[in-house]
Amino acid sequence: MDIALYALAFALIVGGLVGTIVPTLPGIPMIFGGIWLAAALDDYQHLGVTWLIILGVLAAFGVAMDFVATSLGAKRVGASSLAMWGASIGTFVGMFLGLPGLILGPFVGAVIGELVSSKSVLRSTHVGVGTWLGLLFGTLVKLVLSVVMVALAAGVWLLNF
Repeated sequence: MDIALYALAFALIVGGLVGTIVPTLPGIPMIFGGIWLAAALDDYQHLGVTWLIILGVLAAFGVAMDFVATSLGAKRVGASSLAMWGASIGTFVGMFLGLPGLILGPFVGAVIGELVSSKSVLRSTHVGVGTWLGLLFGTLVKLVLSVVMVALAAGVWLLNF
């Protein structure tokens, strides 16, 4: 049974790394859950509670940054609430259209939302770019924090092995 649970922990970590790029998967919480499961299976011998708290703080920061970065990117350029909704819908729809959809979905959604709100193509494009840059920055921060979490956990685990 332990092998199956370790496999689940590994799958959560790998799925979480994918989830840092795919917007609808809770990447960082999945990584933290996988690390915690692996530590619990080992009775916290190789990865103790202190390290789990540190990793939990990093995870909480990563989740918060995801929301803050996208909002700041949109607010910095004065996006309307319709542009924010459009970016969210564009992100969701873009997931089903592969990598181009993931890249262009939030931008197109924000542009359409802002067009409905302001009717100015130039302004809508400006808002779309700002929203997209905020989303990109948030994704990069999540990716870096995810890799740091996995590297820290693996390093501590191996040092205490």
